[in-house]
Amino acid sequence: MAAVTAAQPRSSKTESYVDNKRKEDIRQANIKAARAVADAVRTSLGPKGMDKMISTANGEVIITNDGATILNKMEVLQPAAKMLVDLSKSQDSAAGDGTTTVVVIAGALLKQCLLLLTNGIHPTVISDSLHKASTKAVDVLTAMAVPLEISDRESLIKSASTSLNSKVVSQYSTLLAPLAVDSVLSVVDPAKPDMVDLRDIKIVKKLGGTVDDTELVKGLVFDKKASHAGGGPTRMENAKIAVIQFQISPPKTDIEQSIVVSDYTQMDRILKEERNYILGMIKKIKATGCNVLLIQKSILRDAVTDLSLHYLAKAKIMVIKDVEREDIEFITKTLNCLPIANIEHFRAEKLGHADLVEEVSLGDGKIVKVTGIKDMGRTTTVLIRGSNQLVIDEADRSLHDALCVVRCLVSKRFLIAGGGAPEIELSRQLGAWSKVLHGMEGYCVRSFAEALEVIPYTLAENAGLNPIAIVTELRNRHAQGEINAGINVRKGQITNILEENVVQPLLVSTSAITLATECVRMILKIDDIVNVR
Repeated sequence: MAAVTAAQPRSSKTESYVDNKRKEDIRQANIKAARAVADAVRTSLGPKGMDKMISTANGEVIITNDGATILNKMEVLQPAAKMLVDLSKSQDSAAGDGTTTVVVIAGALLKQCLLLLTNGIHPTVISDSLHKASTKAVDVLTAMAVPLEISDRESLIKSASTSLNSKVVSQYSTLLAPLAVDSVLSVVDPAKPDMVDLRDIKIVKKLGGTVDDTELVKGLVFDKKASHAGGGPTRMENAKIAVIQFQISPPKTDIEQSIVVSDYTQMDRILKEERNYILGMIKKIKATGCNVLLIQKSILRDAVTDLSLHYLAKAKIMVIKDVEREDIEFITKTLNCLPIANIEHFRAEKLGHADLVEEVSLGDGKIVKVTGIKDMGRTTTVLIRGSNQLVIDEADRSLHDALCVVRCLVSKRFLIAGGGAPEIELSRQLGAWSKVLHGMEGYCVRSFAEALEVIPYTLAENAGLNPIAIVTELRNRHAQGEINAGINVRKGQITNILEENVVQPLLVSTSAITLATECVRMILKIDDIVNVR
C-alpha cells in the first residue's frame, strides 16, 4: 500500500505536458519572413550589385541600390520582417553606410539560428552565445583597424570612393568623393573636432546638365529666382542681406470682417494709407543700408504685394521671396546674421554681408547664388545637377552615404579593409575561438562565424565569380596570415584590398555586426505574436 501512494506524485509530474509546437511555428514563421526581406536586398550588395526599380502607389519611380531606401519603400506587413527594415534605418543613422550589409548579415545569422533551433538548442543559449560572439567580433575588428589622421585627405577620399563605387553614380566617384570630403572638413568645428552635423551641409538639386556639373558652393544657393516685379535688381555687389520674417504688405484685421466703402474719396484714402504704410517700411529698411531682402514664406497673408515689390525695386533692393521656414536657421548661420521678426527691430547690426548676390541661369531655370560671405558660419552648400530626376535623387542618396562615411571617420578615426576581408578574418578567428569554448556555446559561436561568410560569398556571387572557389581561396589566404586579402571584383580575383584602396570606416563594420546581432537576438526571443484589435 505504501508503494502505491509513493508512486502517485511521480505520475502527476510526468503527466504535465507542455505544447511547444506553436512556439516553434511562430519562431520559424518570424525567421522565414525576416530572411525573405534579407534575400530581397542581397543581390544589391557590393560594387557589382544589381539596382532595384521601386514603383510607389502614387506612380513615383525610384532606381537605387541603397539598402535603407529599398527597405523603407517596401510595404512590409509581418512584424518580424519590419524589424529588419528598422535595422537598416538604425545602421543608416549610426553609420550612414552598410545598410545592405547589416540586413544580409542578419539574414545569414537567422538561417544559422534556424539550424541550431532544429538541433534542439534553446533560444536563450543561442541568444547569449551570439552576444558573446559579437563582442569578440568587435574586438577582432578593432585590432585589425588602421588609425587615421583627419588631415590625411587621400585616405578620406579613398573611403568615400569605396562607398560610392557600389552606387548607380559610381562613374562619378572621382568627382563626388573629394566633394564629400571637402564639404565635411569645411563644417568641422575645431572646438568639437569629433562632431559633424550633416545639417550644416545643404544639398540643392537642380535639373539640367550632368552629374559632372555638380559643385561645392562656398556660400548659399537658392533654388528660386529673384523677384523681377517692377524691374528689381538681379545682381548686387557688396550686398547687405536681411532675413525678414514679417510681411511687407498692408495689415489685415485679425478676424474675418468686411469694410464697406461708400464713395471714391474713402477708397482713395485707403489706397493712400496702404502706400504710406508700405513706403514707411521700405524707408526704414533702406535707412540701414540693406540692399538684399530674403523674405520668409507667410501663411497668414501675402508676404509681399505687387505694390511693395514695385517700391522695393525703385529703392534698388533685390528681393528673394518665399524662403522656407526650415531654411531660416541654415541661412542665418551661414550669413552670420539674425532673423528680423518686426520692422521696429530692423537694425544694421542684424544684417549679413556678402561680396556678391546674383541670379544665374541653370538649365531651364534660374538660381540665386550668394558668394564671398564675410564671417561665414561653418556651413557649405552642394549643388547637384543631373539629366533627369531619377539620377539627381540617386546622386543625392549616394552623396549622403559618402558624407556619412567621412563623418564616421571624423568621429572614430580608424580605417578597415573592404572587399569581404574583415568578415573572413572574423569568421576564421571566431571559428578558432569556438574550439576553446565548452558545450553549446562553442557550437553557437561556430555558427556565427559561418554566417559571416555570407558577405564575401554574396560579393563574389554578385560579381559573377564562382563564390565557392573564391571563399575557399580567401580562407586559405587568411589562414596564411594575409589579413587584408579580399575580393577584387574588378579583376575578379583575390588581392590585398588595402593596396587597392578599398577601405571603409571601422564604425560601419562594427555597428553592422552589433546591430544585426541585436536584431537577431530579439527575433529569437519571440515565441508568440499577440494581435490586439
